[in-house]
Amino acid sequence: MRKAPNTSSILAADSIVRGTLGNGLRVVTEEMPSLRSVAVGLWIGTGGIDEPEKVLGASHFLEHLGFKGTSRRSAIEIAQEIESIGGDMNAFTAHELTCFYVRVPDVHLELAIDMLTDVVWSPTLDTADVDQEREVILEEIRMRDDQPDDVVHETFMEAMFAGHPLSRSVLGTPESVAAMTRDDIANYHAAHYVPSNTVIAVAGNATHEQVTSLVEARRPDTGASRPKREAASIDPVRPLIVTRRPSEQAHVVLGHRSFAREDPDRYALAVLNQALGGGMASRLFQEVREKRGLAYSVYSFRSAYADVGAMAVYVGTGPEKVHETLSVVRDVLSEVIENGLTDAEVASSKGHLTGATALALESSSSRMQRIGRGELIENTIPTLDD
Repeated sequence: MRKAPNTSSILAADSIVRGTLGNGLRVVTEEMPSLRSVAVGLWIGTGGIDEPEKVLGASHFLEHLGFKGTSRRSAIEIAQEIESIGGDMNAFTAHELTCFYVRVPDVHLELAIDMLTDVVWSPTLDTADVDQEREVILEEIRMRDDQPDDVVHETFMEAMFAGHPLSRSVLGTPESVAAMTRDDIANYHAAHYVPSNTVIAVAGNATHEQVTSLVEARRPDTGASRPKREAASIDPVRPLIVTRRPSEQAHVVLGHRSFAREDPDRYALAVLNQALGGGMASRLFQEVREKRGLAYSVYSFRSAYADVGAMAVYVGTGPEKVHETLSVVRDVLSEVIENGLTDAEVASSKGHLTGATALALESSSSRMQRIGRGELIENTIPTLDD
């Protein structure tokens, strides 16, 4: 445990230090002095579920527009500054958050922080850029609609979380994207992209003091809060949705509602998911693919959000094999429900999860993702032992 200067609410565990600046901006760092890189992420606690109907897809739209230029940099200058030092920069939008991130050699930490804060807090949102990027996003939606395995997961969300904002695609709809104006996007940005709704996470060869000093010099002065996220209602699950289109395969997702993100049983569910369909040794893989050759791809997955979650199985198979494949999947599920997992399966799943977690954290990027998401979503960062 150590204290970092110029911050309050500090909690450190091993090499991780957490702090909160005066306007509510949270900074979390993990010092990794053996590396020669730093990964910096700017995490905003706003995503697809926060969008009013009029601006569905605004969070994703802003993800695109951040790279189109700022008050100090053009789009090409943003790309050149990062690529010329061997770095990489990107962003993603999810239902509950948006993240912009960059990874660079450690000697360019200041540039990384300056670039991210500039892109996130000072985008020009030029009308011409908005109109151009609108067409790019519409093409992205069309590309998604041409990929059946993407469509089936979007359709599953619609059915599983009917009536809830989670049922909506983070891309928005063709209609909402086409109708969104520059002012709509600017107002959304001003309301949500505020320091108190933001976490800056840094992992690599950098100290918390270095990071805090660089962020302090670049953070907006505003202490405003984002609009309150209202509790959302949810309708009963839609039991069946079938989308028919010419295709060589039928793509199926079968699932049910499950635990919310912080439910204490989430760890048990992770073990179940691994044993059920998490790898080549899983029951689904063995029964559906290895023993019967019914599918190339079959797996289970889980998703968890603030107030609800889901557990599901995906399989892609020939249209003529759908009923047989689903029968096998249901038999596997029934067997687990009736008799549970074996001691060997539990031990193997725990071993995989703990080992995979450790292996996944061997880079600055993965460490940054872990501490940034933990700080933003859970307001805590569990240790590997936890």
